[in-house]
Amino acid sequence: MNHPPMRPLALAIALGLCALAAPVAFAQEAPKEKDGDMPSQLPAVTVSATADKQGLSKAYAGGQVARGGRAGILGTKDNLETPFSITAYTNELIQDRQARSVAEVLQNDPGIRAARGFGNFQEAYFIRGFILNSDDVAYNGLYSLLPRQYIASELFERVEVLRGASAFLMGASPNGSGIGGNISLLPKRAPVEPLTRLTVNAGSGGSGGAALDVARRFGPDKATGVRFNAAYRDGGTAVDDEKARTSVVALGLDWRSRDLRLSADLGWQDNQLTRTRPSVTVNGLTALPALPDNQANYAQPWTYSNERDTFGTLRGEWDLNDAVTAWAAYGARRSKEANRLANLTVTDPATGDGTFYRFENGRKDSVDTGEAGLRGKFRTGSVGHEWVVSASVFSLDTKNGYAMDFLNTQPTNLYTPARSALPAFSDSVYVGNSVDDPRINTRIRNRSVAIGDTLSLLDDSLLITLGLRHQTLKVDSISATVRFLDTITPGGVVTTYDRSKTSPVAGVVYRLSRQLSVYGNYIEGLNKGDSLAAQNGLPARDLAPYASKQKEVGLKYDGGRLGFGASYFTTDKPRAVLAQATAQGEDRHRGVELTAFGEATRDLKVLGGLTWLDAKQHGTGVAATEGKRTLGIPQVQANLGAEWEVRALQGLALDARVVHTGKVFADSANTLRVPAWTRLDAGARYLFEVQGTLLTLRARIDNLTNRKYWASAGGYPDQSYLVVGQPRSFNLSLAADF
Repeated sequence: MNHPPMRPLALAIALGLCALAAPVAFAQEAPKEKDGDMPSQLPAVTVSATADKQGLSKAYAGGQVARGGRAGILGTKDNLETPFSITAYTNELIQDRQARSVAEVLQNDPGIRAARGFGNFQEAYFIRGFILNSDDVAYNGLYSLLPRQYIASELFERVEVLRGASAFLMGASPNGSGIGGNISLLPKRAPVEPLTRLTVNAGSGGSGGAALDVARRFGPDKATGVRFNAAYRDGGTAVDDEKARTSVVALGLDWRSRDLRLSADLGWQDNQLTRTRPSVTVNGLTALPALPDNQANYAQPWTYSNERDTFGTLRGEWDLNDAVTAWAAYGARRSKEANRLANLTVTDPATGDGTFYRFENGRKDSVDTGEAGLRGKFRTGSVGHEWVVSASVFSLDTKNGYAMDFLNTQPTNLYTPARSALPAFSDSVYVGNSVDDPRINTRIRNRSVAIGDTLSLLDDSLLITLGLRHQTLKVDSISATVRFLDTITPGGVVTTYDRSKTSPVAGVVYRLSRQLSVYGNYIEGLNKGDSLAAQNGLPARDLAPYASKQKEVGLKYDGGRLGFGASYFTTDKPRAVLAQATAQGEDRHRGVELTAFGEATRDLKVLGGLTWLDAKQHGTGVAATEGKRTLGIPQVQANLGAEWEVRALQGLALDARVVHTGKVFADSANTLRVPAWTRLDAGARYLFEVQGTLLTLRARIDNLTNRKYWASAGGYPDQSYLVVGQPRSFNLSLAADF
């Protein structure tokens, strides 16, 4: 496979390097804690999200998470003052753990586990036992603007996790996932201090790369900010013969005056995977195959997955007066994907024998989305009000073309794979549209209006949030022109789903003290309903959107340096099982979440927690699955991360992270048991100074004990999609702050 020329990246890096030659007045002097002492971590930079009056929530003690996060249209809230569970992971944590993608950042979250969706290499995330596809990740408050399979960490300042349903807060996710929670990524902004940081890295499999991060503020009052990021990574991985090449460029601009704040973000990412180890499908088996060697690769040598995206946002706020602020935002993405896959299906669990077939597809996405609203405050007697009204629109056009040669399977083996030359498509290949010239197959047009109010009573110790969002979900499905077994079926037939639903929210927070609050909420999620064909004398019809119902109670503690959270939640999600011309069934998830974060001592940071889940299927209409656990969901998962600053050697910090995931099932009937696993990761960071330049050396080993395990099962409804965990992998980076 030929890689395209890297002219955009080369140009971007050249522009960024020009900043290194900026006048000395812009240079950042390497700070010291005391005369002769070096700081134990990079100097903090104050980032202001100047397109948002509320700004970013301040970092909590230890700098790994923030004090709060954005609760959708309600805006940025302190943890103790919101009736929802939110964790915001900072850029400091992203750098220190050398996280390269969203999934690697969320490896620190005890309530989330990463999986793969759609049978390719797309990152998907289990939150409270429900899948969130990377298509439905939000960026700067808007859905589906970032690359839909893999999002490089250089593109965002923070990763904010909003646990639980969020139809009122953020609107229904356009691709139907996100019932258990949402992930929002916040763009980088120019900090108050000038920033010029060059990072080089090397890792397992001969991989290497470089990243440049340059930021400046201009004008007498520093009202204008520019932040430029460029990164390039290329090479192998810890898995044999895997190759990955990622190129990223991002530009963030912001400007503020007394009453007006504007920002713009523009990004480009090119992600190319070659011979990536695929998922393993075991549907229909009565036993699970043994784990293969975690370094071995059973991918075919001619497989690849390429994705190139260009995206951006515009956002502005205007203070109409001291009490009322108006805002508007627009975002767009244009992307192109090409995949050649050969996923392994095991047919004999004892020997590992299986098959694969050639599958190719091409896809193009065009996303346009926007939001506008008003937010304000007023009082009625002793009752305070923080109100909000908003309207949003979302548009996605997807073009697709595919060729699946599923009647022409090739033999292989999980343990001793048969690597073949690229097989020619057979006469029985199933072709939809054209791989090289994809045609429109889906149009999504969603819109919504929302109104909400947070009432403050009893000297602001009692907060009550009430709201409604009315949403219209419109999806046009356009049939493909299909060629199969010498038969051509013309496409272009449009089937339209167009239904509406109002989603309520009710939340309560009571401040027992300055350090402790209790909260509760009722909130719903929303998915497109099914379309039923004519049957049993009934006409064809669309079912109303499926409303998932969540109830949650919890406790939050903020000790100033150390924080804790505890919650109990229940979520009932319609399962969309069709029987007797109606929809029936639901997934019932019950769970407890415990979290801890901050500084246990002056030298010891902690981050982690535990999640217990009871996720079961009900009303399935099938005795074999009734009441069984939902595929891919563990009962217990836990994280414990700690970082120790070694005072005996100034500038040195050591960290370790234990990740545990309980057993899961790879089938809905719970006959294929996937064993529990525990993994240990470790790292070190050392700061030192050379001729006035502050340098940060980071080393990291993930899966230190080289544990063999199935990292996940599921990722797509009722599909096994087993993923072998990564072997021991090493990464080393050196960052220089000029």
